[in-house]
Amino acid sequence: MIRIENLNAGYGKFQILFDVNLKIEPKKITTIVGPNGSGKSTLLKTIFGLTTVFSGRIIYEDKDITKTKPHIRAKMGIAYLPQTDNVFASLTVKENLKLASYSLSKEEREKKIEEVVEMFPVVKKKLSQKAITLSGGERQMVAIAMSLIRSPKLMLFGEPTGNLAPIIAKQILETITFLSRELGITVVLVEQNARRALEISDYSYLLVSGRINFEGNPKDLLGHKELAKLYLGLT
Repeated sequence: MIRIENLNAGYGKFQILFDVNLKIEPKKITTIVGPNGSGKSTLLKTIFGLTTVFSGRIIYEDKDITKTKPHIRAKMGIAYLPQTDNVFASLTVKENLKLASYSLSKEEREKKIEEVVEMFPVVKKKLSQKAITLSGGERQMVAIAMSLIRSPKLMLFGEPTGNLAPIIAKQILETITFLSRELGITVVLVEQNARRALEISDYSYLLVSGRINFEGNPKDLLGHKELAKLYLGLT
């Protein structure tokens, strides 16, 4: 679904990613792990069009989208969910869902909102509450529901379990697994909880100082004692 070739990118004149090559297979979960500051979030933002690309190409469904604007990428079926600021805090949950469906007709809007809230009982119960009153896990569920209204083909998750209690983090990762296994959505997951993320993944990349240091089966990365200890803090 996504092919990245010799990508060099960053912010302004500051380069973060160096000669990155990767492939994202459709309907699979691909996890990108690495130490803090390795460029993981920058890679997601680059796929969505929010950084400066110095050279290289991003191919999405056989189309070169390297210079495509973010709002066009969204219309093409790419959704980006950052860790924070992914909902409108001053609006109710229902209002957030309506905003996410701005491009749909009224009939389509009501149908899609009904569909997504049935998938997320916690969201359904909180429709009249302002997003600012929700817990971190509940906000993540609302953000996911907002993305699903637009029927994405590819979802980019930026550390969705950050600062969440372990039991809530587990629920978020279970939801991400459901999106891929049951709904057939392609997922790219950047996650600090490397072990849990790799356990639900189909393929993995290790990013270190803006360069791909490993790619392959997540089990192989987990079993690579030196890499797991040095870069992921796993023993």
